[in-house]
Amino acid sequence: QVQVVESGGGLVQAGGSLRLSCAASGRTFSSVAMAWFRQAPGKEREFVATINWSGTTTYYADSVKGRFTISRDNFKNTLYLQMNFLKPEDTAVYNCAAGQGPRTATTPGMFGSWGQGTQVTVYI
Repeated sequence: QVQVVESGGGLVQAGGSLRLSCAASGRTFSSVAMAWFRQAPGKEREFVATINWSGTTTYYADSVKGRFTISRDNFKNTLYLQMNFLKPEDTAVYNCAAGQGPRTATTPGMFGSWGQGTQVTVYI
């Protein structure tokens, strides 16, 4: 079972950038898809981005497309989320998750391992 730990969150002004990292342990990291989800206060958890096992395929929520970039380094067992042009509506706890298979997915049920989350707060 893949274990993941997020880091890199913080307080940033609107228009700024942050890069989130997700350090994974487990020999199967390079064989499974990964994803980022987020949950804002008082709102439901939502899909942000996903990447397949090799990093050759990505998919993004419309709300972040063109601003966020998901990537992975399988040699370092690390997943990343580069966030640019941040907006107040991006404020949320961000979680990374390890998939149950190699292909990209957007639903929580396709991911079996979750991190503790890292807080991102964007202010005007």
